[in-house]
Amino acid sequence: MVLSMQDCDGGMTCHGEPMERVEETAMDVEPPDIREVLLDAFGLPKAGLDICLCVIGEGPLSPAEVAAELDYDESTVRTYLNELVDLGLLEKSQLNREGGGFVSVYHSVDLDEMRRETLTGFYVWAGEAASLIEEANLTKAEYLDADHDERLDTVFWERFTDGRDK
Repeated sequence: MVLSMQDCDGGMTCHGEPMERVEETAMDVEPPDIREVLLDAFGLPKAGLDICLCVIGEGPLSPAEVAAELDYDESTVRTYLNELVDLGLLEKSQLNREGGGFVSVYHSVDLDEMRRETLTGFYVWAGEAASLIEEANLTKAEYLDADHDERLDTVFWERFTDGRDK
């Protein structure tokens, strides 16, 4: 299975065999909400996403400026700004003050780079999720073909958690 935004009408192959385009599924799938996708993709609560969008739209900004703009506590803003830098969504630099000293400011990374990194990360995640789903389907098939003393849910969770608590 391939997840692609490229035009693949010229044909794609896998192990030398032609692949077929899947346009419809038997499942009724609701399209995702952009806010939910971003919140889930980056593991941030709404405040973290708000801070990121504020800096991208208005930056470069200091933590105090972001806090004032969004009416958030400055310590909360600093925490999320540093996390957003660690995620690669924002960059941090220092500006010299006229009266001496410096202030940290946050600004957006190159938007094309952010888009590319985000899509690549999503494709990797989607590929790993598809692999897990396939492994789950194989586990179910193996279970149905064999004689087990345990229920499917027990076998399933033991296989996917390696015996760890859920």
